[in-house]
Amino acid sequence: MLTVFNVSFSQLADLRIKYVDLEQSENLESHRTNGFRNTKSLVVRRGAPFKVSVQLEGRPFNPKINTLRVKIMLGTFLSILHGCFCIQSSWNAYIDPEEWNPLKPSIYIYSPASASVGSYRFQLCVLTQDGKKSSAYGNFILLCNPWCSEDTVYIPFEDQREEYIQSDFGLLFMGSETNIVGRPWSFDQYESGVLEACLNLLQVSPQHKKNRKMDYLNRNNPVYLSRVVSAMVRELDRRLQKGVSPSMWTGSGDILRKWNQSGNSPVKYGQCWVFAAVMCTVMRVLGIPCRVITNFNSAHDTDGNLVIEEYYSATGQKLNLTKDSIWNFHVWVECWMTRRDLESGMDGWQVLDPTPQQRSGGVYRCGPAPVKAIKNKRVDLFYDVPFVYASVNADIHTIILGQGQVLGFSKDTERVGSLICTKAVGFPRLTFSCLFSRFIPGSASLPDPGQIPIVGEPVSFSVKIMNKQNVAKMLKIHLNAQAKEYNHSPSDTFWENHGVLQLIPLAQYEDVVGDNLINLAVVVEDTASQERVLSSEEFNITSPQLIIQVLYKNSQYFLLKQHSKQTALVTFINPYSHPVSGVLTVAGAGLLQGKVQFR
Repeated sequence: MLTVFNVSFSQLADLRIKYVDLEQSENLESHRTNGFRNTKSLVVRRGAPFKVSVQLEGRPFNPKINTLRVKIMLGTFLSILHGCFCIQSSWNAYIDPEEWNPLKPSIYIYSPASASVGSYRFQLCVLTQDGKKSSAYGNFILLCNPWCSEDTVYIPFEDQREEYIQSDFGLLFMGSETNIVGRPWSFDQYESGVLEACLNLLQVSPQHKKNRKMDYLNRNNPVYLSRVVSAMVRELDRRLQKGVSPSMWTGSGDILRKWNQSGNSPVKYGQCWVFAAVMCTVMRVLGIPCRVITNFNSAHDTDGNLVIEEYYSATGQKLNLTKDSIWNFHVWVECWMTRRDLESGMDGWQVLDPTPQQRSGGVYRCGPAPVKAIKNKRVDLFYDVPFVYASVNADIHTIILGQGQVLGFSKDTERVGSLICTKAVGFPRLTFSCLFSRFIPGSASLPDPGQIPIVGEPVSFSVKIMNKQNVAKMLKIHLNAQAKEYNHSPSDTFWENHGVLQLIPLAQYEDVVGDNLINLAVVVEDTASQERVLSSEEFNITSPQLIIQVLYKNSQYFLLKQHSKQTALVTFINPYSHPVSGVLTVAGAGLLQGKVQFR
């Protein structure tokens, strides 16, 4: 990939280039890439000029008979194509006459807003009239530019650019819709080695290995980039049931660096929030606005009929009889981009899932599916709109089985996609922004803390029964509690009761909760007609919290000095009936090199 353009300068017989100054500070500031200051290559954004100064040796030269040639290369096309290969004809270079310095001229290199993302090389050649040539080489990394109105990732709000591109900290939401848990996450896009790992992700992709030329050409399109990354993150952090527990990861940097340093071996192991957070880091690094999304009660519709079947026994035990499932929560990302490949009106946020559950175009990936298409049920559009639509809007059919017969049936059209949220722009604490709750913006609210089950205390609940007939009924009541992971069917029953309502005592659930949830089902049986009615609730139990207090000496204000020791008091109260042990891990992007652990 090569672009050639000429700029005329003066000449002396001994004219040669002494060195090239990439004007790092000025370029990083103007391109809003200050966070990448410690990267070996200059990092700039497309659609905006960047400055390169050339220190020449020799006397003042004649601009009529001397030439400075600039070559821009992406990949190895220079040695392959035997000539000039212009991937974008609108690359340009110019000199600002007001900054003219005959011994150190400054050149502004302008990349088009449709240039491909990647690591570029450039060559500067000074040519004299008698054919002598002096050359110098340099490197720069070109990213998308959400500040440029001509770029397909342009987002017109500065606070959103700060949040969805520049912010290296976020919150991942999990738990259940009635007990939302915010998990802090460090995206680490400016940490050492992360930019290089993200660019390497593109270089080792199957698309690049299959056809390098087409891959470089297509990297100008955020739709293409997002589909490549969606598939690659799955390979980067493969979901295997051994290795590091997903709950131990606190940021993307460790995962990306480990993958890159291991020769691209999969990191073990992650779950949906880890995949989504890592993809968010990669997209922000590439310059594509990205946010992490949580969909509570997320459906996995395997047969495409927009219906999720759930089966229960006559006493309320959930049965694993279908490939369809409902995850208590599922985490994916949304990226902001223009969709020139679709009809008008589909620009803006696009759903992408780096924990793909089905193939898209023969590859395990999902998206980008326009949020506007999902809201309007435009299942005729690509990519993967039908699958995402089912995730947020499928119906649930609940069937009670007994002795090979259907004893009860009910339909729920409201549970799936009951709450979809993301971290609110600009808020550092546990604050979420409701994207839609069954597509009704702003209808969600945080649950009453008094209603949230707390670890260490018995779980209390009530069952309300309404008799809609003017006939007295004799009822049997069956209660069943099963532990489950957020994305799987429940395991065996750990508590059940028949005939009366009771509290679930601590001793019954403290060994099974952990990161799990509880599926609590109640079956009411009419002893006369044998008719059964089921109601179920899946909930998580609030884990004990760490209390952190930064200690200050002789000051009542929050004042920390750079390069000086700080002290923090961390308090943990054990709510269980048995001793616990563990590791306290401290991490901080831009503050600590690696992690500090205390036992």
